[in-house]
Amino acid sequence: MIPDARREIPKNVATGIAVTSLIFLLAVYMPLIGFFCAVFIPLPVLYYRAKLGRKAGAIVPTAVIAAMTIVTGGLTIDVLFFVELLLLGFMLCEFFELNLSVEKTILYATGTVLGTAAFGVIIYSNFANIGIGDLISNYIAENLKMTLALYQDMGVSETNIQLLEKSLDRIQYVLVRILPALAIASTLFVSWVNTLIAKPVFTRRQLFYPDFGDLNRWQAPDYFVWGIIASGLMLLLPSSSLKMLGFNVLFVLLTIYFFQGIAIIAYYFEQKRVPRLFRILLYALIALQQLMLLIVIGLGFFDTWLNFRKIGRPASPSEP
Repeated sequence: MIPDARREIPKNVATGIAVTSLIFLLAVYMPLIGFFCAVFIPLPVLYYRAKLGRKAGAIVPTAVIAAMTIVTGGLTIDVLFFVELLLLGFMLCEFFELNLSVEKTILYATGTVLGTAAFGVIIYSNFANIGIGDLISNYIAENLKMTLALYQDMGVSETNIQLLEKSLDRIQYVLVRILPALAIASTLFVSWVNTLIAKPVFTRRQLFYPDFGDLNRWQAPDYFVWGIIASGLMLLLPSSSLKMLGFNVLFVLLTIYFFQGIAIIAYYFEQKRVPRLFRILLYALIALQQLMLLIVIGLGFFDTWLNFRKIGRPASPSEP
């Protein structure tokens, strides 16, 4: 007689494939919420890798990759993007089991994914017989045209559509050159989000979750400030190449300070016992409003000097 645990494995694998495939389909066929859906693609892979182990857990992303290839009609750059998200979930669990610090866990997972993505783009460009630069430039141009068509369907005014259409070449030029920062920052962000969300899920299901400590007390190394200053000064230089390099570095560092800013907000939410509904509303506002996003980044950056959470200082009797 087969033990119950063994009978549960195929069922769990099938559930993992179904859940991950559903998130993928939402991300592809519902553009307005596609970005938010794509952020959570690594989570079911991470969960079922932890629940089923390495071999059985690997079936979930492998089957989803096969399904994605069939749905999209072949191996494309878009499929490669989703493959990397699946790999990210798998690698996060691999580093979870090593019980590393949260910085190393996210850094190693991000590095692995970006490294394989770069290798995949090189292989794809060789098979397609097109240079990497042209491949990336053409891909961005096609997506900009799709975005413009989406805006037209949403009823954006013709004046704004024409303004965007005239600016497409310039936008494409900039996006191609800041693509490294966008890739690094987005992968860091997705790794960070899934690492945070995994904690209550893993705890509820009694799965191993590393002891990362109180993440609402997390802070970036102080010397990152010099990176912000140096990259900011590079933006003032006359060389366009140095400006782009400075912007790429600045964008990545600001993403890291965004994490610190969110940690500060989470810290005070916990201290003041803010209701969960209000927390969700504020986090949603931060995600949707650029001004709120900048405020959060500013909190993280100036925390280096102002120490909003009084970390490393003895608390006074009136402080929690």
